[in-house]
Amino acid sequence: MSLSVAAREEFLAEAHIASLAVEAGEGRGPLTVPVWYDYVPGGDVRFLTDGESVKAKLIAKAGRFSLLVQRGSPTYRYVSVEGPIVLSSPSTLEDLTRISARYLPPDAVTGYVHGSDLHALVTFRMRPERWLSADLGALA
Repeated sequence: MSLSVAAREEFLAEAHIASLAVEAGEGRGPLTVPVWYDYVPGGDVRFLTDGESVKAKLIAKAGRFSLLVQRGSPTYRYVSVEGPIVLSSPSTLEDLTRISARYLPPDAVTGYVHGSDLHALVTFRMRPERWLSADLGALA
């Protein structure tokens, strides 16, 4: 069963590790990698990565990407979202801290942020355009 707009946005706003997929070129399947991300219902999806990474270069070329988040425990649920890049900019300390805090214990965030090369990071913002979602209920 598909999720309502509110339910799919709420689920995407939870701190799941996402599978990001982006076109990788003719004769190849999409590049698919795990990412940490940030999302507030009604807003853009944000994630950051090394600006020189293959992922960043492919996203810049394609101008769009897809994310899939899922929960494997009952009830099994997923949300997939795809859309265009609306902003690509150097990552800020605020970007890095906000996204890191979604995934790390509070006492680990400062060390992780200070150990990161902020100058190498770029933040991508994607405007969700197409959604797929389902709650398949409890798996037997």
